[in-house]
Amino acid sequence: MAETNGSKGRTGSVQSIERAFGLLETMADAGGMMGLSQLATASGLPLPTIHRLVRTLVDLGYLRQEPSRQYILGPKLIRLGESSSHMLSVFARPHLAHLVDELGESANMAMLDGDQIVYLAQVPSRHSMRMFTEVGRRVLPHCTAVGKAILAQFPESEVRELLHRTGMPKHTDNTITTADAFTTQLHQASDHGYAMDEGEQEVGVRCVAVAVPDAPSPLAISISGPAGRMTEDLVERAVPLLTQAAKSLSEDLH
Repeated sequence: MAETNGSKGRTGSVQSIERAFGLLETMADAGGMMGLSQLATASGLPLPTIHRLVRTLVDLGYLRQEPSRQYILGPKLIRLGESSSHMLSVFARPHLAHLVDELGESANMAMLDGDQIVYLAQVPSRHSMRMFTEVGRRVLPHCTAVGKAILAQFPESEVRELLHRTGMPKHTDNTITTADAFTTQLHQASDHGYAMDEGEQEVGVRCVAVAVPDAPSPLAISISGPAGRMTEDLVERAVPLLTQAAKSLSEDLH
């Protein structure tokens, strides 16, 4: 009875919200489906508490119970995710605009979504050349600098599983099509703090990218442009600016 009364007070209400969102995050980390006992084990909360939280989330549409009695993340979360992705681009734009002002080439932000890279934001170059990188476009990570920068943070076993699923199709003569060669590049990206795309998605286009540290989702930002303008000098100038922009964006997101 004391717990029930306490849950009506401010402290109890905040604690309930923290627990509910904690359960949603736990389920997302586990692939989106879990049973009550699994949730209780993962969260450390008593089973009756888990049951009350889950029933509330089901009533609100944020969870759904399957015939197997397992719970899955509900479709109502999709709307929140879409709005959140839009807000990510809002946060990113000032940082990307600063990069364009400093370097003159297009600046992009992308996220790993499942096995694909999706471009969430872009500030285009002042030059007139149209790039393949446009907001909403989805590509596979093995042929992009943003994909390499993101996957360099993942365990190699997970990367190889992803590459096995996607098949590493060849887009240009420069596309990396073997897992061994790709993981070698990831080790280099991890050591150097940035990743390169040397015409691997689009002929004649170079791109340099860095991961956004401690981001709520796997994010990276990049500078891309024609190989003739993306010189070694420009890449050398871009890396510290990208690194600082990624750090500043990360701070904005927390």
